[in-house]
Amino acid sequence: MPDTNTYERFALLASDAHRARAAYADLLPTHDWVPIEEADVAVVLGGDGFMLQTLHEMHDRGKVIPAYGLNRGTVGFMMNKYRNGGNVLNRVQKARPFKFSPLRMDAVTQDGEEHTFLAINEVSLLREMRQTAKIEVSVNGRVRINELVCDGVLLATPAGSTAYNLSANGPILPLDSKLLALTPISPFRPRRWNGAILPDHLPVKFRILEAAKRPVSAVADQTELRDIAEVMLTVERDTELTLLFDKGHSLDERIVAEQFAV
Repeated sequence: MPDTNTYERFALLASDAHRARAAYADLLPTHDWVPIEEADVAVVLGGDGFMLQTLHEMHDRGKVIPAYGLNRGTVGFMMNKYRNGGNVLNRVQKARPFKFSPLRMDAVTQDGEEHTFLAINEVSLLREMRQTAKIEVSVNGRVRINELVCDGVLLATPAGSTAYNLSANGPILPLDSKLLALTPISPFRPRRWNGAILPDHLPVKFRILEAAKRPVSAVADQTELRDIAEVMLTVERDTELTLLFDKGHSLDERIVAEQFAV
């Protein structure tokens, strides 16, 4: 396996945040950047939210290329450290790829409409009203919890296990684990159920109980669908996304470091 990549056409993308636009202005004169439609790698300036948006837009356009993020946002878990000066393109060529597949959410609303969305981090179900949600949870075709009474529940990928999942006290998953984190959000019954770690080849299904009285929305990363009746979640094996990381600053190291943060 070669120590360097061989990308030839680079696109430069930036969020609307002030720090991202300033970095864009600094980097723009340094190279003959091409539109993303013509590029074979994208340099992304911003935070995790903008990186997610960029990956989703790539998929929607039908052309997914590797993305190298530079953190001009807040957390930047999916990004590399931004440095003033230096050869960004050289860093990109030396970066290590991390390939992964997103979650596929097949949802049916209360009025019978069917929708499909992809989620890179997680799919979360959230109550819409003051009343708690009641959700039946099935894994691999078997009902595992007849009635989960909660504010919500989520299924996270390894890449997303340090995001909303971690805030909900879910486990951090190593990137190569081929696991998913099933995590309740403020569970009331069963009170002592803390969630589950699942092999990623098993389908997970949520069915909303008393859906009209206790409406629930489903959120796939940044896309929300309200008043759902049921949701089926599987890993979308036909889609492969690639993030690029500087050596020594891989997502694996970030996952380890996050578990020792105090």
